[in-house]
Amino acid sequence: MAEVTAQRGALSLVLTHWDQPGEPAASEATALADFPDTAVLTRLSRPHIDTGEMQHGYRVWQSDSPAAQAFEGIDAYPYDPAWVVTGRFEFVDADRVVPFEHLRDGGALRRHAVSGDLVFTHDGTEYRVEALDTELPTGPGLQLVFADTTNGAETYGAGRFLYVPLPDLGRALKPGDVLPVTLNFNTAEIPPCGFSNQMNCPLPPLRNRLPFAVGAGEKKVQYADGFSL
Repeated sequence: MAEVTAQRGALSLVLTHWDQPGEPAASEATALADFPDTAVLTRLSRPHIDTGEMQHGYRVWQSDSPAAQAFEGIDAYPYDPAWVVTGRFEFVDADRVVPFEHLRDGGALRRHAVSGDLVFTHDGTEYRVEALDTELPTGPGLQLVFADTTNGAETYGAGRFLYVPLPDLGRALKPGDVLPVTLNFNTAEIPPCGFSNQMNCPLPPLRNRLPFAVGAGEKKVQYADGFSL
């Protein structure tokens, strides 16, 4: 809760803007011209999705944004120990990348580091999913972008995120390494795009669309009646 309501939490994001590839970054005065003095500017850069040319951008944050003012909380399932699942991470290659579609990219694909496979069993069936490499407060970890049959009805329609810490082997991973992991679906989160339509979240790839209901974790953002992103 504190993360999304912070000054630069997802609820505060009111604009994400990208300049054309090769253009100089917009000045702060230009970027904030239409916003109040309390607005905060942060800079972005990325390779252009088609050409690979460096592209500059920025975000504008307002702690009193319409979404922040309408926010009433996050609905979630009660904690269920049955959704604390033991699994494994099979390291494949440090340079392995997988294309992911993103919410605001119109079907185009961006490549993300996915150095191995996350494997777990549910109701006797083994599932192998693609989790992004990420850095957690505890150290290296995985970010699972997943969908399940609750999406759109009980939970956020575009899927949810689950963060999985990796154990420390005391050395660099090498192809063939297998690490035990715990998937605590009670900590499944609504992605940032559920709090701001200016976020560009990765969407669950086909392999991560689970054919069962994950009745754990966060469900939907609660806003005041009449408000929508």
